[in-house]
Amino acid sequence: MLLNEKVDKLTAWLETKLEETGAKSFIVGLSGGVDSAVIAGLCKHVRPNDTYGVVMPCHSDPNDARYGKMVADAFDIPVKEVVLDEVFDTLVTKLTDEPYESNKRDLTFANIKPRLRMTTLYFYASKYGGLVVGTGNKAELTVGFFTKYGDGGCDLLPIANLVKYEVFEMAKYLGVPQPIIDKKPSAGLWYDHDDEEEMGVTYQELDHYILTGEGTPKVKEIVEKLHRKSEHKRNMPPIPPE
Repeated sequence: MLLNEKVDKLTAWLETKLEETGAKSFIVGLSGGVDSAVIAGLCKHVRPNDTYGVVMPCHSDPNDARYGKMVADAFDIPVKEVVLDEVFDTLVTKLTDEPYESNKRDLTFANIKPRLRMTTLYFYASKYGGLVVGTGNKAELTVGFFTKYGDGGCDLLPIANLVKYEVFEMAKYLGVPQPIIDKKPSAGLWYDHDDEEEMGVTYQELDHYILTGEGTPKVKEIVEKLHRKSEHKRNMPPIPPE
């Protein structure tokens, strides 16, 4: 399928979801990464005057907020910045009775950040009668590279059938600023966070395995293990039989 056909198909799907739910707008968390930039571009195409971006720094690299605002400027969408540092610090202190160590590489703490962002996005979704549009792509969803009830907490996942290289192709087509396309993929859980380093495989290896089932024994082992461990993230909580 050609890129323009993919974009047309996704924007038509987004339009249908608005009609089905009676929602009026789209709410997008702008992380400064390519996935959220693509989502912003798609949503802007569907609702030019009712797409809202939210930039949510939380002990983040300052460049993340700068790139997020760059996306908002590129697609001419209103953007709100909500700094979550103090909220995060307060919660961590309440939970542990200890101050947060800056740039702590511990997912127990780091996952609080996307969950605070999810709460923030749903505030604006309620305020504007909108849907929270998630940014997960097929590569990330396959290995569970998202936070349960964090960036995984959303109403729609438009690019869930696109592997990472397809997201980059769509970014170029939509006119995402080049610095964002060139940026190292990162969930921004701590300074210098690197998606590929945390996963243990590159996106190129992951995309290839998803699309063909082929890869080195190491890649196969990592992907299959991550997929099994993250199965609970892709399903609703289990309900016992009646």
